[in-house]
Amino acid sequence: MTSLARLAGFSAVAAGWLVHAGWVRLQYPDPERYPVQGVDVSHHQGAIDWTAVAGRGLAFAYVKASEGGDLGDPAFERNWRGAQEAGLAAGAYHYYSFCKPGAEQAANFIRVLSRVRGPMLPPAVDLEFTGNCGDRPPPEDLARELKAFSGRVERALGAKPVFYVTGGFWERYRASIPPGGELWVRSVVLRPERGFPVEWRFWQFASRARVPGVKGPVDLDVFCGSEEDWRHYLRDRVMLTPDEPPGVGI
Repeated sequence: MTSLARLAGFSAVAAGWLVHAGWVRLQYPDPERYPVQGVDVSHHQGAIDWTAVAGRGLAFAYVKASEGGDLGDPAFERNWRGAQEAGLAAGAYHYYSFCKPGAEQAANFIRVLSRVRGPMLPPAVDLEFTGNCGDRPPPEDLARELKAFSGRVERALGAKPVFYVTGGFWERYRASIPPGGELWVRSVVLRPERGFPVEWRFWQFASRARVPGVKGPVDLDVFCGSEEDWRHYLRDRVMLTPDEPPGVGI
């Protein structure tokens, strides 16, 4: 092997490590086109210094609230309060499980949200294969359960959920996603228009980024629109966290 070949091999390994560690990203969205950025987090990020996160210039945070039919993220309330106290617009998301009915999962989501108070971004539901349980359901079965989930969330909160989708999920189940909800797309390698030739509201462009205030890698997102569009979005789409309605339990 020549010295040039060895150098190229070393450079490739070093570049791969930097990407995996989160110090180098594959996507750097144009800040003029996407000036409003945020993070999405769960208990996996550990204790977060939200003042430092806000100091980086981020505007919003989506915080994991729940998963499946009965799980709540143990860091939800801490992250929710921290994000709001630091001045970020806070939203909550539910990780959808193939192993529980949609209505039961919506009830769990609403239960967890009722533990916090204050304005919130539209609720979101995380639709992906990673870490999910059981077999992938037929598209018509998933469509029925997502309709039940979406309907129950909308009745409780007055808004349809935002649907977070990976490329693989979108390819298999795009027809199963209820109409009328906004999309939050994950595309960390290619521009989102390559995999999602549809209108979307949020774009997760990095899954292992480094942000002051977060000890390890974290997801980064952008809002599709200008700062003025963001102000209008906050005016029109922000709602209040719910009181737990009677009969929410299953």
